[in-house]
Amino acid sequence: MNQVPKRVCIYPKDIQRITGKSYRQSTRILNEIRKSLRKPKNSLVSIEEFCLHTGLNIEHVLPLID
Repeated sequence: MNQVPKRVCIYPKDIQRITGKSYRQSTRILNEIRKSLRKPKNSLVSIEEFCLHTGLNIEHVLPLID
């Protein structure tokens, strides 16, 4: 079943819901992804980039994001 995502970027609250980690830890994960992709501090991280970095399947992540 292919779901069309309602949005493209991921936020710390989403990572918190997916991983069960704290909000602060989720922010650190986002910063690590930005650093590894050489993105500026204020840039957004896409759901696909998050999945590539964590090794999670996008099919498992999309239902957990509103």
